[in-house]
Amino acid sequence: MSHADKLNNFVIKFANVNGSGSASANLLFAKSLFRMGLPVVPKNIFPSNIQGLPTWYEIRVSESGYLGRREGVDIMVAMNAQTYNQDLLEMVPGGYLLYDSTMPRKFPRDDIKILEIPIAKMCAEVYTDARQRQLFKNVVYVGALAALMEIEVDTIQELFQQQFAKKPVLIEPNMQSIKMGYDYAKSNFDCPLDVRVQRRELTKNKIMISGNDAAGLGSIFAGATVCAWYPITPSTSLAEAFDKYMRRFRKSEDGRMNGAVVQAEDELAAIGMVLGAGWNGARAFTATSGPGVSLMTEFLGLGYFAEIPAVLFNIQRGGPSTGMPTRTQQSDILSSAYASHGDTKHVLMFPSDPKECFEMAAEAFALAEKLQTPIIVMSDLDIGMNDWVVDELEWDDSKVMDRGKVLSRQDLDELEIFGRYLDVDGDGIPYRTLPGTHPEKGAFFTRGSSHDPMAGYTEDGRINAKNLDRLVVKFKTAENLVPAPVLRKAKRTTRLGLINFGGTEASTQEALDLLEADHIEIDQLRLKAFPFNDDVRNFADTHDLIFVVEQNRDAQMRTLLMVEADIPAVKLHPVLDYEGMPITAEFIHSEIKKALEHYPQFGRPEDDKVPAE
Repeated sequence: MSHADKLNNFVIKFANVNGSGSASANLLFAKSLFRMGLPVVPKNIFPSNIQGLPTWYEIRVSESGYLGRREGVDIMVAMNAQTYNQDLLEMVPGGYLLYDSTMPRKFPRDDIKILEIPIAKMCAEVYTDARQRQLFKNVVYVGALAALMEIEVDTIQELFQQQFAKKPVLIEPNMQSIKMGYDYAKSNFDCPLDVRVQRRELTKNKIMISGNDAAGLGSIFAGATVCAWYPITPSTSLAEAFDKYMRRFRKSEDGRMNGAVVQAEDELAAIGMVLGAGWNGARAFTATSGPGVSLMTEFLGLGYFAEIPAVLFNIQRGGPSTGMPTRTQQSDILSSAYASHGDTKHVLMFPSDPKECFEMAAEAFALAEKLQTPIIVMSDLDIGMNDWVVDELEWDDSKVMDRGKVLSRQDLDELEIFGRYLDVDGDGIPYRTLPGTHPEKGAFFTRGSSHDPMAGYTEDGRINAKNLDRLVVKFKTAENLVPAPVLRKAKRTTRLGLINFGGTEASTQEALDLLEADHIEIDQLRLKAFPFNDDVRNFADTHDLIFVVEQNRDAQMRTLLMVEADIPAVKLHPVLDYEGMPITAEFIHSEIKKALEHYPQFGRPEDDKVPAE
């Protein structure tokens, strides 16, 4: 990579110790670049213990606007001696290793450049408090990087002023630490490095936000008033975000919150509370991850069969069992789609970034009430807990909340007969009432046992089968209510296709550009929801080979496509990454190129194209 190539185009990684206070400094660094108009891709890689194990914070800067993770590190800030060997392996030739040289070391690579800064010694000479020495070490290396990479110090100071607006006394000591690192780098190194930044205007009308924060805010805008949850990584911050926004936007004049946030004793209690609130007319949700979904399955079956609106945010993590709680995966596809025993199918939604988390959160509550069923929003740790650069969130204030088929007291008085599970319109969706709407009519109670159209208990298998068939009709109706897939056509007509979903989108877009540069044209279909509509089936019919990109071992989305969209297995080639880190464009690009070597019927890429009509 040339000098020019590394301007606003690099990966920097911070290797720290969990609990050392480095997170704030690393986020400060990322926000500084964002404020300079540069798209940044931060990834927080942390252990599942409380303190003491290695942690990393990785930032990609891409002037081209690519927002997927990239392999290879150009600058490694190595602040944890325990991980030096591992950190060295990730560095690209010609890269820079910045470390605390209070204890000088030799490193077994002659193709990288070493930047020695005695950070601990510098802090010991200035700060007497042990905790301050530890915390300000992190700020010192940010100051050094400001000099080495030409980051605007004024921008850093603005961030400190905002961060410590309520504690302005902290601004000066933090800026002092920035100056310590900055002056040392200026005095001891040739500044700037070839890996550097320059102000751009590429983040205009953009924000930095995590998926969990965006989903919590989207739930507020959707009119949610009840959140019941049990803490589990990586979903906890979603419930906390909802609580934060509730306190800000949902306070009555007397200071009370117009809603409820309940930390339940376990996941079973949480989903039970949500279903109870949904039955009573509130828009309610819970947030969890794979282990929580496993515990909630019986209640999810109740919600499906009793037809109760509810929203569940599944922020997927590494599994099975406890697995890797702080790593990302997409491994709950099948367990969520078919959650509960018996013949059960759930509507799933697949946001690809925090903006879609906001939008789909709002849409999920509307769908839950239209379809009278639990809706599961399938996010993941990478989307949920990491900050992303996305377009500003938008909301139409004229939007009217659609409660679906809810009967009023007047409706009930005018009806000759009301059947809670009666399919009046032929779409499989019955009419419902909120308890207490009418003193004598409507539904006040529900049950999870077999019932007839009038909600009466039955053990007649024929009646139960008809009810199950109606639920299939409702699921078919959902095909045209859920978000449609997004099609990206290649520049030329091609028999090759690619299907992806969720957090793989950013890297998939970049991978398609890399493949196009190799004269490999591929049409892409990004799934946004399950059940699948005819767009998915038509895509399969018009392509001979389809790569299915997903982050799990067992190709779960491929299985769902085979079973639910009747796509032949021979057409679907899995591209699987399940190591726990966000998938990269390099991986997708490499796997597809290797796979095409086994499909000679497609010929050479440049010979397999005809002009598009």
